Amino acid sequence: MTSHQPIILAVTGGIACGKSEVGRFLFEEGFSVLDTDLLAHDLMSAGASVFEKVVEKFGRSILDANGEIDRAVLGRIVFSDSVARENLNELVHPAVIKAAEDWKTKQTCDVAVLVPLLFETGWTNGWSAIVCISANEKQIFQRLEKRGLSEDEARKRVAAQMPLIEKENQSDFIIRNNETLNALREETFRILKCIRSQGKDYE
Repeated sequence: MTSHQPIILAVTGGIACGKSEVGRFLFEEGFSVLDTDLLAHDLMSAGASVFEKVVEKFGRSILDANGEIDRAVLGRIVFSDSVARENLNELVHPAVIKAAEDWKTKQTCDVAVLVPLLFETGWTNGWSAIVCISANEKQIFQRLEKRGLSEDEARKRVAAQMPLIEKENQSDFIIRNNETLNALREETFRILKCIRSQGKDYE
């Protein structure tokens, strides 16, 4: 039996749907996992490639006492203003995609890249499969409340994203996360088994 080419998964979905948890389960299965939210944070840290561009665009009022970008302050700005959000995305997303693509080329095992805005950025080529993590609205708002967001803040963040149904329609597989973590783990492994048994050469 010949070994397969590495599987390259894009894991997308809505806010508070469980992408990070699915990433942890895939890591347990031997995947190298890259969270592009964390990658963006790194690229926006003081001295990194995107930091000065963001500060130049939004002003030094977004910096905290340590001279780093205050993500809560910046979040309130961009989730209340679609133009500001587009400006931030134009600065951050190209750098994130380039860094992630560079990372992918260095991996020798199966990989999963967690990309919340996969379809919004048009980054849909080069994946073995696209997996959408979904949840119902009640679950999403409950999870955002546990993160400390007010109802108004939560609704702004949900409204700022592409509707989940559209992400589901454009994905190869859907994992619904409306129950327990164990149920999510079982569904993740079920979908992974389907992907591995497709019997095609992965790109």
